[in-house]
Amino acid sequence: MAINLQKGQREAINAPKFTIGLGWDTNSSSTGSAFDLDASVFILGENKKILTDAHFVFYNNLVSPDGSVEHTGDNLTGDGDGDDEQIKIDLSKVDPRTTEICVVVTIHDAENRRQNFGQVRNSFIRIFDAATNSDILKYELEEDFSIETAIEFGRIYKKDDKWKFEAIGAGMKGGLADYLKKYN
Repeated sequence: MAINLQKGQREAINAPKFTIGLGWDTNSSSTGSAFDLDASVFILGENKKILTDAHFVFYNNLVSPDGSVEHTGDNLTGDGDGDDEQIKIDLSKVDPRTTEICVVVTIHDAENRRQNFGQVRNSFIRIFDAATNSDILKYELEEDFSIETAIEFGRIYKKDDKWKFEAIGAGMKGGLADYLKKYN
């Protein structure tokens, strides 16, 4: 049975291998442009910065150098039920310098398309055991992000040699470039 998290809540992750599923639905856009949401992962060290450029995992860099994080590919439409994008994590392979793995979702070309997360609904992040397909944790975004074009859904972090997940749900007006500035 999955634990449903609230914003700010933290929970231990006891499985060394799991998959992060991210999902969303889009409202009809008055802009006439389709939505393209993108999941990205920032693998950070103690200084809260990306270990190397290759430790930024997204649709153009699908696997981290140590093989611990694998993005399964870009979903350009978000159509259908369930997960729209998935990221496989193997904590046993994580670079020892890693202290945090941040999961961010951005709207591709949001400014030009005049889109924001206020037009996105049913957004969630879930962590599930890939072998059994059973949910371990789930966090559903409930806020109305009317100007934000990027959301940090959550982070996996190491504390006292144990891995935990924190439901963040923090929005940012800006795109992927702003997160790159923050973590580079």
